[in-house]
Amino acid sequence: MKKPVIAIDGYSSTGKSSISKVIADKLGLIHLDTGALYRGVTWFALQTCKDENGTIDLNQLFSSLEKIQLEFKNDEGELVLYLNHKDISKEIRTNEVSDNVSLVAKQKEVRDFLLQSQRNLAEKGGIIMDGRDIGTVVLPNADFKFFLTASIDERTKRRYNELLSLGIEADEQQVKENLIERDKIDSEREIAPLKQADDAIVIDNTHMTKRETIESILSYIHKI
Repeated sequence: MKKPVIAIDGYSSTGKSSISKVIADKLGLIHLDTGALYRGVTWFALQTCKDENGTIDLNQLFSSLEKIQLEFKNDEGELVLYLNHKDISKEIRTNEVSDNVSLVAKQKEVRDFLLQSQRNLAEKGGIIMDGRDIGTVVLPNADFKFFLTASIDERTKRRYNELLSLGIEADEQQVKENLIERDKIDSEREIAPLKQADDAIVIDNTHMTKRETIESILSYIHKI
C-alpha cells in the first residue's frame, strides 16, 4: 500500500516543521521542510547577490539560480540542509535570513526553481511536506491537507524562544514585527500566496501544546 502524501501549511511559528518531523517519524514518512529551501536560497543571495546598498539584487539572484544545489542529508535521523555541499542548517535561522526570506520567496523565478524539485520528491508518496502553499500549489492532490494557525502573541513567544535556544540574540518586539510583516507579504504576494486550501483541515493551536497538535493531526489520519 502506498504511503500517504501529507501537506501542512500555515503561518510562521505555528510549529509546522517540528510537528511534521514528529508525524513523519511516527508514520515512517520522509519530512521535507520547504521553508528551509527558501531560506537556503535567501542565505545564498545574502552571501553572493548584494548590491552596493547591501540589499539583495534580485536580478543577480535570478541569473545565479543554476549555481544553487540544495539537498537534504540524513544526519542520525535528522534531515540537514546543504547548499553546494555545505551544511547551512544554522545559518538559515538567523535574523538576517528571516528579514529577507519573504521577499525572496515571493519571486516567481525562485518559486518555479524550487517547485518541480518539491513535486519530484513527493511522487513516490510517503512524504510530509510543510510550507505556505503546499496544499494549494505544490501538492494540490495530497492525501491529507492541514492548515495551522495561532495568535500573533503566541507565535511571537515561540519564535523568540526558538531563537534564544539557538544562541541567537533577539528582541521580542522586533520578532513580533517581523512575523506581522512576513504574514502580510506571504498572504498578499501575487504568486502562490499563503492561504488555506478549500479542503484543508484547520487547526488553531494557540492554546494547544505541540503534543496535542500532533495528536489532533494523527486522529484525522487514523480515521481513514
